[in-house]
Amino acid sequence: MFTPKIPPPDTAPTPATSLVQPLTGLVHTPSCTCHHTPGVPPAQAPAPAAPVARPAVQLTPGSLLVAAAGATAMVLVIGTVLVSMLLATAITAASVALCAVVLRSLLNRPNNR
Repeated sequence: MFTPKIPPPDTAPTPATSLVQPLTGLVHTPSCTCHHTPGVPPAQAPAPAAPVARPAVQLTPGSLLVAAAGATAMVLVIGTVLVSMLLATAITAASVALCAVVLRSLLNRPNNR
């Protein structure tokens, strides 16, 4: 059940039985009547230039202020969410405890209604 399943060997047809002709390196057949000569290769694209070295990240006083403000806002938002989740859990626990006390008092005295 947990052993890997090995797929069956490839059953692709061999090139002799395939309908696709093998590539010969020529774009067109020798009997082509296009506007270009068939033996001329297309022009090569120039090699891309070497990438320019980037300077190290430089923090200005303004960007440091923005980063500090963003971090403070993120801490405040996360703290607010966590405190609200804790408060919701405490309120739920208190209401369940109150319901348990009421049900216990109702079930313990069936004659005093």
